[in-house]
Amino acid sequence: MKPPFAVKLHLIALLAFLGLAASQCWAQEKSVEAIPEPSLEQRVAGLEAYFSNGDPTATLRNEVGLVPEGLTTPVAHIAGPGHNTWMMVSAVLVLFMTLPGLALFYGGLVRSKNVLSVMAWCLGITSLVTILWWGVGYSLVFGKNFNSPYFGGTEFFFFRGVDSLPNPDYSFWVSHNVFAMFQLMFAIITPVVLIGAIVERMKFSAVLLFVTLWLLLVYCPLAHMTWGSNGLMNGVWNPLATFKAVDFAGGIVVEMASGWSALVLCLMVGPRHGYGKTPMPPHSMVLCMIGTGLLWVGWYGFNAGSAVAADGIAANAFTTTTLTTAVAAGTWAVLEYFMRGKASVLGFCTGAVAGLVAVTPACGFITGSAAVGLGVVGTVCSFLACTKIKSIFKYDDALDVFGVHGVAGTVGMLFTGIFATTEVNGNLAVNLSDYVGHGLWRGQLGAIVVALMVAVIGTAVIAYFVQILIGLRVEPEEEMQGLDLAQHGEEGYIYNTKS
Repeated sequence: MKPPFAVKLHLIALLAFLGLAASQCWAQEKSVEAIPEPSLEQRVAGLEAYFSNGDPTATLRNEVGLVPEGLTTPVAHIAGPGHNTWMMVSAVLVLFMTLPGLALFYGGLVRSKNVLSVMAWCLGITSLVTILWWGVGYSLVFGKNFNSPYFGGTEFFFFRGVDSLPNPDYSFWVSHNVFAMFQLMFAIITPVVLIGAIVERMKFSAVLLFVTLWLLLVYCPLAHMTWGSNGLMNGVWNPLATFKAVDFAGGIVVEMASGWSALVLCLMVGPRHGYGKTPMPPHSMVLCMIGTGLLWVGWYGFNAGSAVAADGIAANAFTTTTLTTAVAAGTWAVLEYFMRGKASVLGFCTGAVAGLVAVTPACGFITGSAAVGLGVVGTVCSFLACTKIKSIFKYDDALDVFGVHGVAGTVGMLFTGIFATTEVNGNLAVNLSDYVGHGLWRGQLGAIVVALMVAVIGTAVIAYFVQILIGLRVEPEEEMQGLDLAQHGEEGYIYNTKS
């Protein structure tokens, strides 16, 4: 019996497909055979690139600067185990800063009836931002198919293509998914820092809605403009950057964004009930001190990890972070002693955090001596903001987010523009050689202005929208009762509801 006509057509189509596939394989084989194997010198150069955190394909490039298709080295396009390990550890350290670092630091500074609310905010924001980062956030920062200096692209939505191979736009040796996780931890901690200004009086639902909009409309564009491969201000990697500015670990993206946004938000939410009339001391300086120590330890992943490699630049960031932080803690205590006659534990803790903030944009660009100077300058400015400016204008920034993060972060950005040197970080020589030492501060100043505009205007618009939609504050009765019970139905401590 003859096969039906339709079967014949299927057989003909199948044979045609197999013939086409075979011809393609033959052509590919022929093409690969025509490509020479990398030489011993190229293989050795690839291994050397691993140790120097360089491009493993550099020695394979032809006369026009391109790598012939199919030509590779044994170490090209794979993650380097040492660099990858360091970045995974760094990601864990940055998460450690939020959970439990900031949770304990902030939890110790609020009144006992609001401790669990702070913990809930930290956990809630961590969960929320992770989902947003996976869905769209990472791509809006580190994608590039929008070809925009303000937003990244859509190519990495839902982590499409974010696999264990390196993304050479940001690292030759770190897995793309590890890099994405490291950057996620920055996206988590930034809004957690911000909400310290409005603890003890803002609705949990309003916090989550505000953070959702703020992450997408303030954090993502600022991060892309600063760190994106084609970002507006990324002077290190983008030769067409409008502002030749540098931010090693988040002076703009984390510190200025959270600090200046915190000032706007606390003004719009309004002061706590009884602020300025009723004492509101920290309920547990022990928790605050433990939280400070965890922040300090975690900050090594934050700063040294921002080298995106276990290399000499990371080592320099590690060193400058230590020097600035220690000097800053002592400077704050000295200022307190001369102005108030006593050096408090709270002063040591606040000074240490101010130093960590100030050195964040600078740590991978400045020398140890400059780091010591930054510890003094950044702390003095932050101290004056927390003790003088706040008392003059009487705004209720509950945990001094603006005074510490906003002010010290801004000072650190300017300081970087003055003291950054190619002797510490050779990447500055790529597109900034004409600016370093005698003009980079102008680019830093321009970047600061852009960051202020985005953070201040964006936060004001978002807060106003949330206020209209669901309201920002809890009811007065709930605020008096404490947010632990009123918002979460739990008690962290036995407390006096009249406090």
